[in-house]
Amino acid sequence: MEFSLLGPISVLSGSAELPLGPAKRRSVLALLLLQPNTTVPLEQLIDSLWEDEPPEHARTVVQGHVSRLRATLATGGAEAYGIELATHGSAYLLRLPEELIDAHRFGELVALARPEAAPSDAIPLLREALGLWRGPALTGTVTSPPFAAAAHALEERRLSAVEALARAHGALGDHEQAAAVLYSAAVNHPLREGLIAALMRALFRTGRQSDALEWYHRTRRLLSEELGVDPGERLRTAYEEILRAEADGDRKASAPAAAPVDPRTFHVKQDGDAPTPAKGAAAGDAGPAAGAEAGRNRAGAAPRLLPRPPARFLGREGQLGALSEALADRTTGESPLAVVVGPAGVGKTACAVQWAHLHAGAFPDGQLFADLRGFGEGDEAAPAEILRDFLLALGTPPERVPGSAQAASALFRSLVAERRLLVVLDNARSSAQVRTLLPGGPHCATVVTSRSRLDGLVATDCARPVGLQAMGHAEGTALLGAMLGPDRVAEDPAAARELVDLCDGLPLALRAAAAQLTARPRWRLARLASALRDERRRLALLSAEDTGIAAALRMSVARLSADDARLLRALANSPDGHLNASAAAALAGYDQERTQDALERLAEMHLVDEEATDVYTISALTQLFARDANGEGGRRREGDDGPEPGGPGGRPGGGAG
Repeated sequence: MEFSLLGPISVLSGSAELPLGPAKRRSVLALLLLQPNTTVPLEQLIDSLWEDEPPEHARTVVQGHVSRLRATLATGGAEAYGIELATHGSAYLLRLPEELIDAHRFGELVALARPEAAPSDAIPLLREALGLWRGPALTGTVTSPPFAAAAHALEERRLSAVEALARAHGALGDHEQAAAVLYSAAVNHPLREGLIAALMRALFRTGRQSDALEWYHRTRRLLSEELGVDPGERLRTAYEEILRAEADGDRKASAPAAAPVDPRTFHVKQDGDAPTPAKGAAAGDAGPAAGAEAGRNRAGAAPRLLPRPPARFLGREGQLGALSEALADRTTGESPLAVVVGPAGVGKTACAVQWAHLHAGAFPDGQLFADLRGFGEGDEAAPAEILRDFLLALGTPPERVPGSAQAASALFRSLVAERRLLVVLDNARSSAQVRTLLPGGPHCATVVTSRSRLDGLVATDCARPVGLQAMGHAEGTALLGAMLGPDRVAEDPAAARELVDLCDGLPLALRAAAAQLTARPRWRLARLASALRDERRRLALLSAEDTGIAAALRMSVARLSADDARLLRALANSPDGHLNASAAAALAGYDQERTQDALERLAEMHLVDEEATDVYTISALTQLFARDANGEGGRRREGDDGPEPGGPGGRPGGGAG
């Protein structure tokens, strides 16, 4: 006979599973198994079974469950296994050999494993231990605090075993297997910093440093948004170790550097190519290139901090070309600067990162990336924090990093003055947040993304804006086809076009819609389109596990003043989303001048669009969000399980577009 706590509560006798009955009866058994061979008072059972005030007949209910459990165990031959469920006054005792309980066997196997001292022996022991798990611990018990606490304690023991197994693989040099062991646990426990730190180190040791750094930035963002805290020492230490190790590895490289590439050409020289001067450069002009080479040799670091390329990136050829043109402009004598701007969910980050990967070869001295968190739930990133990361990545010893943002900025500009370096600054809130992070020297280039136009950078730093608009039917349908497969989209092209419209052509919303359909392979596109027509649920359905259109809009609206937010809510009541300043003033109850100024600010934030002179439009999704003054439109309400039974009520996984 075997008792299972590591998954659904069950009892196996031979090959047959015994019928245990309802949740409260399973909970009684679980509590007795959690304290085997120990008397458990009746009052403890009552307190655990009822979260609120127990009914008057609670004692009788528990006694009935114990009586039925005793009969069920007897039917399964409990006596032959030395199992007895006994009554001791007002308490119960489940007497049994503890090795019959999977949680006990799990603990013994983990205790025998020594991942550092004997990793080869530890791996099979830990794999056997983890193989005992069949799902979340104590599944099928009541949802009271005592059972939640017990399940959490068991889950902590499981995660410790996962980390121990990864350490054993790492001790044998099998870092790929260590990363594989940690990955699924990290996905399910994204705020467990020790687990994320271990995964980061494993990924880095397999050569996947960009993935390792992406996990750090993702976890930092989640900690800020969910808990309002910064990364702890373990996570931060792992991050700095990776930055220093990468810089040290570059410093030890003995191979001569490749021929320098002029970013103006955005062409990576291949072996055997004759050196070709860039357009407008003299054939014998080796001064800047020689300077860049010398700077590279002095510091020896070529950091690669870009996130991985966006999955299934499609279209945007015009915007990618505009970025190339903007970053090839050397007429100012300064390092070129481009600002990718557009509304929430339009794919600014994806576009910038895609361009950066396409042209990484033009920047052999490295690519830096930072999320400025300008539109996150927590505080925006401090310039000193970003500059510290950059300087560490460039090989600066931690003790040499200045404490003030001004001094760190000066050191950063000095270090990169003669390098060919790309800097990507994502999610900026204001021009002031960006300026101290801009590199010096004509051979660097910077890409900034923001929901705000950042007119200040255009005025003072000659930034070239690159606007990103919503996708049209062709691009949007192509994105759905890339996510779902072309055949599935081709079988109902009209529904695909409708989905693009219902998603306002925003890649983030389209990817969330595709995630819904990916999880339901039998659904036709028309079924999801029908669900999305319900305006009360559209924003909730266009959500992914850790992101969504509603969350993105909430961050934009959170940056507005109270008056501007009130105007946005008033604009949401426009019947067709088109109106002029006079109509907006009437809706909001503001005077004309005050309304005009507020409309300009909303347009700058891409919450409304000035389609023509004094003609403003607001998108359907923004309208839906703004109609709810508290921003509840995109949050799943209690009991809202989707458009219909079995519908897409959960939050599907999927990345932002």
